[in-house]
Amino acid sequence: MSAGDSTIRNEPLQIDDITVIDKGKVKKAVTAAALGNAMEWFDFGVYGFVAFALGKVFFPEASPSVQTIAALATFSVPFLVRPLGGVFFGVMGDRFGRQKVLSATIILMAVSTFCIGLIPSYDSIGLLAPILLLLCKLAQGFSVGGEYTGAAVFVAEFAPDRKRGFLSSWLDFGSIAGFVLGAGVVVVLSSILGEARFLEWGWRVPFFLAAPLGLIGLYLRHAAEETPAFTEQLERMEKEDQDAVGSAPRISFKEIVGRYWRSLLACVGIVLVTNVTYYMLLTYMPTYLSHNLHYSEDHGVLIIIVVMIGMLFVQPVVGWASDRVGRRPFIAVGSLGLLVGAVPAFHLITSGNIGLIFVGLLLLAVLLNCLIGVMASTLPAMFPTRVRYSALAAAFNISVIICGVTPTAAAWLVEVTGDLMMPAYYLMAVALVGLLTAWLMRETANRPLRGDTPNASSRREARELLQQAYDHIEASVGDLDVQIEGLQAKIDDLQQRKQVLVDRHPDLV
Repeated sequence: MSAGDSTIRNEPLQIDDITVIDKGKVKKAVTAAALGNAMEWFDFGVYGFVAFALGKVFFPEASPSVQTIAALATFSVPFLVRPLGGVFFGVMGDRFGRQKVLSATIILMAVSTFCIGLIPSYDSIGLLAPILLLLCKLAQGFSVGGEYTGAAVFVAEFAPDRKRGFLSSWLDFGSIAGFVLGAGVVVVLSSILGEARFLEWGWRVPFFLAAPLGLIGLYLRHAAEETPAFTEQLERMEKEDQDAVGSAPRISFKEIVGRYWRSLLACVGIVLVTNVTYYMLLTYMPTYLSHNLHYSEDHGVLIIIVVMIGMLFVQPVVGWASDRVGRRPFIAVGSLGLLVGAVPAFHLITSGNIGLIFVGLLLLAVLLNCLIGVMASTLPAMFPTRVRYSALAAAFNISVIICGVTPTAAAWLVEVTGDLMMPAYYLMAVALVGLLTAWLMRETANRPLRGDTPNASSRREARELLQQAYDHIEASVGDLDVQIEGLQAKIDDLQQRKQVLVDRHPDLV
């Protein structure tokens, strides 16, 4: 590890330096992060499933196409403030702790989502209606800026090194489950109420559910403990400087860019390919099926629900497998699959045959699983504890700006060109970014978080990790010995050649 990553160790690693994580605390941390994240993404995801209704409620004077684009644009604009939320909550998370910040983000998300359900329609208050909607969405975006990265850091710092992929995969399991729950609520309500009553008042109900769901998430996160890595960081700072306790990291964003530029680029690449695919499939696709392919709203959403339920089963399997074969192979396979499979998938989706539509969506979903199944375990491992939250949140949310315009951009491109394949071309472009990222990034599986000592799930595993560390050192020393012997042989050979030249040309000496 570099001096900039952590305190320089002058002593060899000892068994007591390896953190043995209590299984009960790990379970509580993963549950709090995953369920809390599910609550957040239920709130944020419902919007995509009721975009058709919101377009009619808040933009009634526009044409159906413009209504759809305007509603999706209101979804996309909040992504512009996500970097601000990421920087704010990231710095707070590195200063005051991950657990406190995650409690704050879920409160802000629940309140802003609940308020969406209270906004009167355009017919009641005119232009003020879409303005209030945008303000609530901006508050959501600010909250989400610190949510996902904070939850990913929270789980990663609790997880044993050998199980980080599997445990972190449950974070996005929660995200997908939140989408499924949001979609399910929309389908049930619209089916029971009918389109007229759903447009009149039924669309508000999912947003009102944010209040009780937010309370559940807050309770879970408040009950969780602070992560061992952050606690150890505070202890190190206390030993080094009594005045440093609770202070912000002693490193500017400029220094972060200079020191961790490769990690930042890898983070941006992974987020781009993963989240563009995520929003294309789970947010834009219901609108694509209903508006462009002329399926009923309920029919299109129902297909996506079935696909997402399938994703729930695949998600933990990808995380578990990444602990064995690594994260990079899954990023490479997912990206390559999008590059060669996006167009065939959309040909199936636009075929008009319900079975082929499902197969096309399922293909995209499996490729998304390859990416999203390793993202939460990969990203936090790229940065040291003292800047992990702030650096990751900044890089993640800056790149998410591009991802957030995916539904709007896809809808606009299809509308302007009349080409139903435009979303496929969009996915192919980001797939190239994913392939380049997989080629350039460093593997993080089965290794400690950057700058941290190893985490183990038991004392026995700690001893195995210690033995592996010593074996690695011995192997490295052996390699150095071989290299030294090789260099010595080259030196001897050069000396012999020199002597031959001297013997042949003594006048040169």
